[in-house]
Amino acid sequence: MTLRCLHVVPTYLPALRYGGPIHAVHGLCRALARQGCEVQVYTTNVDGAGVLPVPTDRPVRLDGVDVHYFPTGLGRRLYRSPAMGHALARHIASFDVVHLHSVFLWPTTAAARLAQKNAIPYLLAPRGMLVGDLIQRKSRMLKSAWVRAFDRANLAGAAAIHVTSRSERLEIEKLGLPARAFALVPNGIEMPPAGTGRLPPDRTRPYVLFLGRISWKKGIERLIDTMQLVANADLVIAGNDDEGETTRLKARAAALGLGARIRFVGPVHGEEKWSLLRNCAAFALASHSENFGNAVLEAMACGRPVVVSPEVGLADMVASAGCGMVVDASPKAFGAAISSLLADPDLATRLGQAGERTAREQFSWPGIATAMLDVYQEAILAQAGQTALAGRAVHV
Repeated sequence: MTLRCLHVVPTYLPALRYGGPIHAVHGLCRALARQGCEVQVYTTNVDGAGVLPVPTDRPVRLDGVDVHYFPTGLGRRLYRSPAMGHALARHIASFDVVHLHSVFLWPTTAAARLAQKNAIPYLLAPRGMLVGDLIQRKSRMLKSAWVRAFDRANLAGAAAIHVTSRSERLEIEKLGLPARAFALVPNGIEMPPAGTGRLPPDRTRPYVLFLGRISWKKGIERLIDTMQLVANADLVIAGNDDEGETTRLKARAAALGLGARIRFVGPVHGEEKWSLLRNCAAFALASHSENFGNAVLEAMACGRPVVVSPEVGLADMVASAGCGMVVDASPKAFGAAISSLLADPDLATRLGQAGERTAREQFSWPGIATAMLDVYQEAILAQAGQTALAGRAVHV
């Protein structure tokens, strides 16, 4: 019997501005479809201040996944979509399991309530947003109120909380939020295509690479400060900037006399992204908080050594697999780690080879999809048991 799975997520491809979670959710959906599941996605057509050029009156087929894009209404900042609400009310009971990918937003609450009403088991993936420090730093009062009003019940009703790393689970537990169970299933990766490895003429100097959203939580200012202590290499910062951080960061680099050595190249995709990854001297991520770190995994898959802060979800794996360095995010520690890689090409090669092997063997999407299917089956069996017990109680 074919498993019917619904994923509910506020934004989806091709809204690439929203970073790693967009790729991770589609990667999982695509892998599940390849395993024979019937996978549907309910999402909105929001893309920054605009909308995606996609139809909203019929599903779009992407890699075997039927994606339903719904327009938003009043409450756009919360991705509130009356049209999605109507579709959920009509169809949620036809699915075997529901997977929700967000917190603090309307689609998760709407789908969670309807799943509970129809006795459909669901998983909830906070995607790194349930971190105490992040809540304190940004919209603390509003987020705390939302958790009390909605997300506490959403979490309590979930068959399991889907986390992608041990550190993400620990952050949720610190907040004292309810959870029946945790399902630790990491993100996966499609191994990069073969490439020529050529670089444009302006990138002939060794460079350290940051790839991701230009956001305060990514700790990019730490990397800029670090470059004062790293000789004979540049820092390339690649990614979209929806928070308006670039101007501030460029000013910081200029004030330190590093303007010529730190380059902001904007969003990169496809072969341009893979070329940057394949050819960097090292990949660096000094995040204040990172539930997983998709770009770290991509750098590993390209055979490049990585330097990450302990707050990155993949830090434990980087250390245990010997594919990079986990160091305090201070400029001194990051500078020493990066400089050691630049000074010892053999060390960098060994770490990169370990990373490529780990990415291929432990993070392939088929394996991740199989692990997730096991979680779904457990949730379905648990829900069936609860329903049977409730039925007997009523009968008595």
